[in-house]
Amino acid sequence: MGRPGLVFLLVLISVLLHKGNSLPSRTRKAAPARQTVSNGDAAAREDDIKSQINKLWLEVNSLKEMQALQTVCLRGIKTHKKCYMAMEEPKHYHEANEDCIAQGGTLAIPRDLHENNDLRDYARRVSPGSKEFWIGVTDIVKEGQYVDINSMPISYFNWDRSKKQPTGGKRESCVALSLAAQGKWHDEVCRGLKKYICEYLIP
Repeated sequence: MGRPGLVFLLVLISVLLHKGNSLPSRTRKAAPARQTVSNGDAAAREDDIKSQINKLWLEVNSLKEMQALQTVCLRGIKTHKKCYMAMEEPKHYHEANEDCIAQGGTLAIPRDLHENNDLRDYARRVSPGSKEFWIGVTDIVKEGQYVDINSMPISYFNWDRSKKQPTGGKRESCVALSLAAQGKWHDEVCRGLKKYICEYLIP
């Protein structure tokens, strides 16, 4: 649902609010017992309208999130039920991941060779001349045990074996994708400044 859908929902909320305001007030004096029943019905209707309004607001917020995601996908690339967006300002690994999270994503996590190649080709296209990008793979928690940015095990790796990667060592705990090495990975010191790629899952 695009912008017209949002407008329709907002108009509907406005109508429901107007109906809610026109309900009899619960503060009026109830003379006979019959009036009390009427007030009870009015209260039930008011609660029902409030419940409908809350549901509509949840849908409006969900639509806003979807529009934000579509904007990201338009600026980046959409593939494998994900959107990727390259960030040009170099950051430390943790700052890069925090920036992706703040925008509703994480650092990109290639799950197979096709995703890795698409990521490499996209990075090459949008940032010609760049050498490498941070991706969401690390062994910070346990040395030598590489996991994704959510600390979940991963089964796909694309290490640059020609350079004996990963070289290991407690200082080199964050993974970069190298464009110079055709998308191969190597581990790096997390404090290094690099460009990075965020990924956003498409619902």
